[in-house]
Amino acid sequence: MSSQAEWTQRFLQHLQHERRLSLRTVENYQRDLIRIQAYCHDRKITAWDQLDIHQVRALVAHLHRQGLHGRSIARLLSALRSLFKFLLREDHVTHNPAEGVSAPKAERPLPKVLDVDQMSRLLDIKGKEPLTLRDRALMELMYSSGLRLSELVGLNLNDLDLRDALVTVTGKGNKTRVLPIGKLALQAIQIWLKARSHLAAIDETALFVSRKGTRLSARAVEARLRQWGLKQGLDAKVHPHRLRHSFASHMLESSQDLRAVQELLGHADIGTTQIYTHLDFQHLAQVYDTAHPRAKRRK
Repeated sequence: MSSQAEWTQRFLQHLQHERRLSLRTVENYQRDLIRIQAYCHDRKITAWDQLDIHQVRALVAHLHRQGLHGRSIARLLSALRSLFKFLLREDHVTHNPAEGVSAPKAERPLPKVLDVDQMSRLLDIKGKEPLTLRDRALMELMYSSGLRLSELVGLNLNDLDLRDALVTVTGKGNKTRVLPIGKLALQAIQIWLKARSHLAAIDETALFVSRKGTRLSARAVEARLRQWGLKQGLDAKVHPHRLRHSFASHMLESSQDLRAVQELLGHADIGTTQIYTHLDFQHLAQVYDTAHPRAKRRK
């Protein structure tokens, strides 16, 4: 009978060579399984087929008492379940003791946001270079409309309705939503569009393009936001999701309308048990205009 360590090694080789997972992912699996093996060793469990559901639950409780984060325990259980699926396939075990065992619910950390003054400082960008105009426009738009990074870089020119100050975005699950654009964001976009014509390739449809004239990548946006945060003297790290969190926080502070903010963010569920009622666009626009610090669109 092969030992726990030998079966673990065979499983890791399966992940690397058959499932072709990345080396980093395989290393994460290995780290979690070594931790489980150490727990088993202390309790004289020498083979995987000796592990039962009660011992797995005891393992979870043990790790929780040690202060391991709920997400880390969930990842560890996922690794154990995957291992036992492999062992079942190899006829080494007859059941999966990790099935049905869940990790303790992790408390959601409060999202870190920039306050209104910090946002104003970040967006108070001087300069008329095309990339500076682009960066100001994309940051204004992210904060104005609460966009995800993937939604921002996926925008095309025809997603904009400049006359009515609207933008159509495609979010998670390929769901689209129409969002209002604040006055200052609209101005920044109009200025960027004039500069964009000097950068973009002839057949490029992306709203935001790189120095090379092609669609701007998510990684490039992250890098530029970090740079602007430092350049504008902010003492907080600036990244795309922080702008989205700031949008949500400031809208909630001003409007107290959670359902409207959920609609604007495109969240199907943000931890509430109640399925919120779909609000029509006129109401969303009204909440937006009265609540967003940089909205105040003309009638």
